[in-house]
Amino acid sequence: MSKAPLDPRLTEQRNPDTAEIDRLSALEIAQIINREDQRIAPAVATQLDCIARAIEMAEDTFRAGGRLIYVGAGTSGRLGVLDASEMPPTYGTDPEMFQGVIAGGYEALLKAAEGAEDSREAGGAVMDEKAVGRNDFVFGIAASGSTPYVHGALTRAKQRGAKTGFLLCTDPEQWMLDVYDVVIAPLVGPEVVTGSTRMKAGTATKLVLNMISTGAMIRTGKVYGNLMVDLRATNQKLRDRSERILMETLDLEREDARALLARSGGSVKTAMVMHWTGSDREHAADELARAGGRLGDLVKIDAG
Repeated sequence: MSKAPLDPRLTEQRNPDTAEIDRLSALEIAQIINREDQRIAPAVATQLDCIARAIEMAEDTFRAGGRLIYVGAGTSGRLGVLDASEMPPTYGTDPEMFQGVIAGGYEALLKAAEGAEDSREAGGAVMDEKAVGRNDFVFGIAASGSTPYVHGALTRAKQRGAKTGFLLCTDPEQWMLDVYDVVIAPLVGPEVVTGSTRMKAGTATKLVLNMISTGAMIRTGKVYGNLMVDLRATNQKLRDRSERILMETLDLEREDARALLARSGGSVKTAMVMHWTGSDREHAADELARAGGRLGDLVKIDAG
């Protein structure tokens, strides 16, 4: 008879399929890790309704002028900071719009801050420091589901009126479902190396965060078709991408696209509206505001 696990959390249980992984060849290790990784996407797929809810909450947050603040410790915290830091260069967002908080602060990104995750009070204090309020959405990340720092932050954020979300890779307790506004729990199973949640749980976390942030950016008009149109041409790579977007969507030659981009102040979205309406930069900005920033909706308005 098999023994009951000493820890009920999936992230802390031993994986029977890798019990003798230390005896395997390099190729066999790669094969078994790859086989386990194939469990990740199906686990995330079970959470699509909850992920969609988080996307809607993030969209509402941004339209109200609020912030999406990820909170985590260790790998979970680093992944939150990573996702937040990629938004300004990718979608031209204000750096305040997406934020990542990691237990132990900036130094914990590069070096483990042992014990930092154990303080509920420290997590709550950061919410006070950031003056979290009712327009904000605080999203906690804890693969094991039990990190005190994260729950302390979420508790304080809720007290301050913010919306709250939680991502974990083990079965959520009922109180989490009752207290937090959305709970996402992709159950990827025990790790290849017991407790090493930077592996399957970390990959699942990145998939979910990518879906939430990307979905919110699409919903708020940062994407037209599947093109990242709400970017600013601040370096050579982005200038080239901006010009190519204008060439493709507006059927322009490179020089014409370059001139239009210059007149728009380097904004692809503004340039597109200027071209469609034959207007100046200011009028184009008004048209965009009228459509809630969504180019697709602006096309529908004009067509109507």
